[in-house]
Amino acid sequence: MAIRPVPDETGLFPGFQTVDVDTPRGPIRARIGGKGPPLLLLHGYPQTSAMWHAVAARLKDRFTLVCADLPGYGSSFRPPVASDHAPHSKRAMAADLVAAMRALGHENWFVGAHDRGARVAHRMALDHPAAVQRLAILDIAPTREMYTHTTDAFARAYWHWFFLITPPPFPERMILTDPDAYWLAKCGAGSAGLKPFHAKALEEYLQTFRDPDVVSASCEDYRAAATIDIAQDDADGGRKVESPLLVLWGAMGVIERCFDALALWRLRAADVRGHSLPGGHYLAEELPDAVAAEFAAFFG
Repeated sequence: MAIRPVPDETGLFPGFQTVDVDTPRGPIRARIGGKGPPLLLLHGYPQTSAMWHAVAARLKDRFTLVCADLPGYGSSFRPPVASDHAPHSKRAMAADLVAAMRALGHENWFVGAHDRGARVAHRMALDHPAAVQRLAILDIAPTREMYTHTTDAFARAYWHWFFLITPPPFPERMILTDPDAYWLAKCGAGSAGLKPFHAKALEEYLQTFRDPDVVSASCEDYRAAATIDIAQDDADGGRKVESPLLVLWGAMGVIERCFDALALWRLRAADVRGHSLPGGHYLAEELPDAVAAEFAAFFG
């Protein structure tokens, strides 16, 4: 499968190469750089691989970093829309990223992931245990358990979980009326406001989120999470992630307020450790020194 260099004018990843990596369903956009064992970094909603710029700068001397745009997000391909949401399932997205890593010449790797990317990484570790050596996730509890344990406080804080899963095209039309305003209001509502976001990264987030296909794909991502992803979790029959799992979350965020992250992940993984960090949801951008240090110690 082909790997094609593409220009990256953001300047956020000096010394890195930006490429499109062909996979069976479509090309994955990735920023690649550094030296050492491979570390795949996956972003969350509604962002792109640009969210890793500060962490990547701190880890590039220790790892070969692959910062990928999730299918449907950023500059990666857009999966087709289907009534059962299967093309946007975390299983399908994980398979795409495994194919990309294999095309890049990696047979196994570490994974660091935030938010939606961490949900893809969870499924990757379950479906491809030989590929995922170690997994670190930022500021999530398992999808199924978060829905199961929904409270008034959680629903008010994560209102978008319930808005985005409404049938199409309702949320898409609402968001596309003013996608910049939606993005800034949603992502600026945390404890740190918009301060964590570098101007060039924010420009990329807003630009890509103006694409109706990205808005559609992101809604489908959440619809899949509330349906087929949970069904696939239930079908696992209690099977757990085998690779060591590091769980980090923001002490000023929703996971801290509403969930016991370690207890819930111990239902889903055999070897779990972790703790909170003194920040909000967007830890990789708010606390890059701390996140990079945690990753270096865990993966190193």
